[in-house]
Amino acid sequence: MEVLGVLSGIGHLPVEVARSAKSLGYEVVAVGVVPDIDPELASSVDHYYYINIGKIGKIISTLKKHKVTKVTMIGKVTKEVLYKAGAIVPDLRAIKILASVPDRKDDTIMLAIVKELEGEGMEVMDQTILIKPLLPEPGVLTKRKPTAEELADMEFGFEMAKAIGGLDIGQTVVVKNRAVMAVEAIEGTDACILRGGYLGKGDVIVCKAAKPFQDQRFDIPGFGPKTMESMIYAGAKGIVIEAGNTLIAEREKTIAMADEHGITIVVKENK
Repeated sequence: MEVLGVLSGIGHLPVEVARSAKSLGYEVVAVGVVPDIDPELASSVDHYYYINIGKIGKIISTLKKHKVTKVTMIGKVTKEVLYKAGAIVPDLRAIKILASVPDRKDDTIMLAIVKELEGEGMEVMDQTILIKPLLPEPGVLTKRKPTAEELADMEFGFEMAKAIGGLDIGQTVVVKNRAVMAVEAIEGTDACILRGGYLGKGDVIVCKAAKPFQDQRFDIPGFGPKTMESMIYAGAKGIVIEAGNTLIAEREKTIAMADEHGITIVVKENK
């Protein structure tokens, strides 16, 4: 039986990935790398460990102990942890990685970690392979369709999201009346939405897009109930995401929450 390693961040997506992998016949070894991992993950895999993200050497040795041949990285790990005192206590291997990279952009750090894993004989998989059903097709997923004004904001905001993605800054912008209210950076999607809603005084549109040359092995955009909670609190009217490049966790629950609050979810085909 082939052994899959799941390096897990926050959210329900790692649980869905693990369950999908099990159904496909993989033995699954999950490693939670940040606090507040979904409690369902441990019971959804064959072996579960919590190892701080700074302990790269221990993470790799744990995967090798179980003869892991493939790895997928899934779930939210905000870059805030790099700057929060005491959140990371890096081991020697992590220190060497950070010392070797020219900057601390998301892609730079993730590619360095991929290189470490592949150097140990582990293939880092395309994140979407195990969870294709979570990638929605183009269209409107909610009962309420967007207005012409909302669609104009979505078109505008989607291009802005693509632009910041190309600079490896973030994946989300919040817009209103074809003006940018907030741009996601180190704080993450939810904080960006809350700030944009505050600055726009509600009635904002959230736009989320993959990077122009998205590496499918990590950092695929995603959202779920927690992001929808932030949108509700911020008074958002809708969200536009990219077909084939955005994961929706707990899809039925997320759409039901949107319907209850009159929020429209549009899946845009990126041409």
